[in-house]
Amino acid sequence: QVQLVESGGGLVQPGGSLRLSCTAAGFDFSFWPMSWACQAPGKGPEWVSGITSDGNYTRYLDSVKGRFTIARDNARKTVYLQMNNLNPNDPAVYYCVRTYIDLGSRFPEGQGTQVTVSS
Repeated sequence: QVQLVESGGGLVQPGGSLRLSCTAAGFDFSFWPMSWACQAPGKGPEWVSGITSDGNYTRYLDSVKGRFTIARDNARKTVYLQMNNLNPNDPAVYYCVRTYIDLGSRFPEGQGTQVTVSS
């Protein structure tokens, strides 16, 4: 059974940082590309960033380039999203998904973690 458990969300002030984690179980994590996606209230899901199975290639949504960094540790079966310089456009529930870019029908696969930005 596929399990993806996201954590690390919270409330931060504008300009603050968070590090999200997603720990996987029930499938061969090192074989799968992984992404982070988000969904804000009243909006559809949005892909944010992706990383290949070996971690050698990454992609980012234009609005997060230079602020967010995706990484993975295949030994720990975990994918991370370092979020810096958070702004009021970033709040949403963030999910990890087993894909590089195209969310398709996989979204969501975990319970997500809430990111809130407020002063």
